[in-house]
Amino acid sequence: MQRDLVVATAESCTGGGIASAVTDVAGSSAWFDRGYVTYSNASKMDLLGVKAETLENKGAVSRLVAIEMAEGCLRNSSADIAVSVTGIAGPSGETTEKPLGTVFIALATEGQKTICRQYHFNGDRNQVRQQTIMTALQLMQQ
Repeated sequence: MQRDLVVATAESCTGGGIASAVTDVAGSSAWFDRGYVTYSNASKMDLLGVKAETLENKGAVSRLVAIEMAEGCLRNSSADIAVSVTGIAGPSGETTEKPLGTVFIALATEGQKTICRQYHFNGDRNQVRQQTIMTALQLMQQ
């Protein structure tokens, strides 16, 4: 990631872990704007503008919710790039369609199409969260 870009985060399953990792870097206040932790559906709607219909039709852990989270984060910040994550870290919440370790990471950048990737991470809750954080940080650097 270019240091002249300002970053914001919208996190569900990582609970602020990406923002924490970013702010561990000395001087990050020059390029990190803000982070949203939106565990509940209500917070996703209130803070990021995720549509109730999207949550009802696709579920909180979905490509479209991740995209709406990233775009809402970008819109509601002074950032040039926003990353969002939503997933099932466990130990519960999995379904046949969305097993434990299912994670969506989206990147929104002003003037560009939002990208979203789906991942299936292995391990326990902490391992899934750590893999999600590391992957999101790597995507932001591309």
